[in-house]
Amino acid sequence: MTISIWRYSHLTLALVSSLFLIVASVTGIILAVEPISHQAKGYAVENLEEVSLATTIDALKNTYDEVLGLEVESSGFVKASVLTMDMETLDVYVNPVTGEQLGEVKERPYVYTFATNVHRSLFLKSIGRFFVGLISLLLAIIAITGLVLLAKRQGGFLKLFSKVQKDYFELRYHVVLSRWFFIPIVILAVTGVYLSAEKFNLLPDTNVEQQEVVVNEKAKAYNNIKEVPFFKETTLAAVRQVEFPFSDDPEEYYVIALQDREVEVNQQTGAIVSSGDFPFVTLASRLSLVLHTGEGNVIWSIILLLASASILFFMYSGFVMTLKRRKKGKRIAQVLDKDECEYIILVGSESGTAFDFAQRFYNGLTQVGKKVYLTELNKYSTYEKAKNIVIFTSTYGEGEPPTNARKFSALFSTIQQPNNIDFSVIGFGSLDYPDYCKFAIELDNQLSAAENFQQQLPLFKINKSDFDSFELWMIQYTTKVGFTIPVERPLLKKKKYKKVEFEVLERTDLNVDNTFLLKLLPKSKVDFTSGDLLEVFPNDDDTVRQYSIARIDDTILLSIKKHELGKGSNYLFGLKIGETIKVAIDRNEDFHFSKNAKKSIFISNGTGIAPFLGMISENTTQNISMFWGGREKASMEIYNSVLEKEVSNHESINVFTSFSREGEKQYVQDVVLEQKGLVLKTINQNGTIMICGSLAMQHDVLDVLERILQGNQTISFEAFEKSGQLKTDCY
Repeated sequence: MTISIWRYSHLTLALVSSLFLIVASVTGIILAVEPISHQAKGYAVENLEEVSLATTIDALKNTYDEVLGLEVESSGFVKASVLTMDMETLDVYVNPVTGEQLGEVKERPYVYTFATNVHRSLFLKSIGRFFVGLISLLLAIIAITGLVLLAKRQGGFLKLFSKVQKDYFELRYHVVLSRWFFIPIVILAVTGVYLSAEKFNLLPDTNVEQQEVVVNEKAKAYNNIKEVPFFKETTLAAVRQVEFPFSDDPEEYYVIALQDREVEVNQQTGAIVSSGDFPFVTLASRLSLVLHTGEGNVIWSIILLLASASILFFMYSGFVMTLKRRKKGKRIAQVLDKDECEYIILVGSESGTAFDFAQRFYNGLTQVGKKVYLTELNKYSTYEKAKNIVIFTSTYGEGEPPTNARKFSALFSTIQQPNNIDFSVIGFGSLDYPDYCKFAIELDNQLSAAENFQQQLPLFKINKSDFDSFELWMIQYTTKVGFTIPVERPLLKKKKYKKVEFEVLERTDLNVDNTFLLKLLPKSKVDFTSGDLLEVFPNDDDTVRQYSIARIDDTILLSIKKHELGKGSNYLFGLKIGETIKVAIDRNEDFHFSKNAKKSIFISNGTGIAPFLGMISENTTQNISMFWGGREKASMEIYNSVLEKEVSNHESINVFTSFSREGEKQYVQDVVLEQKGLVLKTINQNGTIMICGSLAMQHDVLDVLERILQGNQTISFEAFEKSGQLKTDCY
């Protein structure tokens, strides 16, 4: 069954039941508060299993003139129905040991009564009850189809709780909350269906069939109920309700509803006169009511409250996701005929992200006067004048194509293009998922094997919709085609920053390559570590520049390249020692030093060395190899004071340098390849490789690592990318 069937089923059911689900969820939230507020009265008895029924009956009889009944609520409250001096029946909560009144049973607040009536029948009586039962059934189906979609997104049922890809708020928390509340929502839905079926008498008969028990006429009669064996041995934990006899006549019996059966008991001998087990349906109904309402359990009531609230969020986020997907899908506004265009853009997108990138690329080509046609992969056909095809595609679930790309592979094998075509494939995905860009890899292989298709650029993978990576691909593409393509960057939402004060301790002069070091001391307690990002505001507004942090002795050390027109770098270089600046810390959890690994390799160029200086300073046990690339040896001098101190203190640190304009004129990736043995040993022993610096350097290093791991028996490059051993923070 294709992903589209599950998605359309999920969406259709949600749309059909939306109004009823909103009502049910809102009233469910209100009703979930009732057990919590009830429990807050504090009348619950904690040791019901230690209090005998005899003790309670005796205490009640000694305290009140007449007792009509007793009930042990699921909340742990003990309720007695007594007769007052005015001959009025009064329900009170009591201490089951002393008989002391703890409080009167108040009339149920109107808000809960109103919410209950709406929740059960929408004030439509039988018709309303039918609709509520139907909506409960639909909710169960919605939850199940949602689970299937979640499993496909995460890469299988066994990976339901694997890391969730960072995405826009509604999509991310639609996934997160669905994992948390799937079971409570299914329980709410199933018990709702069951209780509705019970109200319509669709379940088997629940009457208790009493069987008379042969009574020993010589059984001993007791004067005091506290001496009667049955009442002494039965605790309140086993009791639900007790109906007291009207008089002391031996022929008047106690009618006692236990947890699993109902019995009539002789008040003098304690002999069971008749007994009948509750039918399974009765026990199931009782359990369903408790599970559906949360009665008697504050924690479960809170879970139900949150589950009801999450249903409202799922409806909101689901509609937002649908609108975003459709909005991005409808951006294809074709002006030219497909057979008139030289450039063809094909898109496979599940959430709309790949469409967004493709649309920006389309707009750029159109601006420079190119004839461009953009369409979905499913609509692939012949293109009479096409010379270039660029494919933007994501991967869904366990390497599956997006819904609008699932027909492409079959279509491609049946369609013969009239011209030779250059092609490029861009894959979108997340390294958090095991089948990273798998569908893009398959497409790239399929097109490469076709006779009249020539690969213009190697397959390019973009992790987590990183636009900086896309711009790097754009540089490569424009170099190939020989003209510049303007591409508009997406607008970033304004972020709220928690600014803190730091004092400038040191600032070096400019090095040969216009780099300098800046050391800052926090003026209050601030949580940060090497690899986090320092957010600087050069214009004293929300214009932000980020710099990777090295933590050394509770101070921040930054390595910065001063650009002629760089607002951030010029602002920081202009700071004076002793001056105070307000900055923010951005926790960069995915780029923290892995303290569990035995070996680590750091790879950087230029100012990307900064976080590694801090990690080396913090390290006490690991073997670390650091590769760094710069233009010339003088570029390294600014870092020597820090490195020499740490290397002298730790024999387990090796530093490999490379210079592109001096000596052997190598780049850092060249030295990494030379140390192939060291790299392989580190990877095979579950060591960590961390890369920081320019995106161009990162891609070159990844190409080298892929070459090194070719044929490796321990781990492939694809598995290494997804293993968590590789950490990158490039720009």
